[in-house]
Amino acid sequence: MNSSFRTVRGYELKRYSENPLTPALEDYLEMIYRYCEDKPYIRVKTLANLLDVKASSASKMIKKLKQLDLVDYEKYGIIKLTEKGVKEGKLLLNRHNIIENFLLFIGCKENTLIQTELIEHYITPSTVKKIDTLCNFFNDNKDVLEKYLQYRDKH
Repeated sequence: MNSSFRTVRGYELKRYSENPLTPALEDYLEMIYRYCEDKPYIRVKTLANLLDVKASSASKMIKKLKQLDLVDYEKYGIIKLTEKGVKEGKLLLNRHNIIENFLLFIGCKENTLIQTELIEHYITPSTVKKIDTLCNFFNDNKDVLEKYLQYRDKH
């Protein structure tokens, strides 16, 4: 019997020991990054509204992101990304976009955002890179893309 198998929770715990950003923290950081692409800062209330959570919950998560040096924040003030936060937020948004585009590419139309949100927290950076490479290959080879789309639509 292969002893490397774990429960989903076991894989989550292993992941958290390697990366201090939980899926929830990733979601907060990604949303801050999205918002701050067009604006220099975000407020807790705005962030809470965007994520459909209470402001008190958002405040707790912002404090954790501050401890990880991903945001600058003073109580009742504005939230700004640190240089480290910008870098990590950009990676998170890129990962999200690659996965969402891949799901759309293969023909997923049902709950694409939900599926993307669930997948993105458990996929490795190297797998995301491979997915991106595959999509780029198809986009650069329209003849192969057309054959794939015909095949996909028949099945």
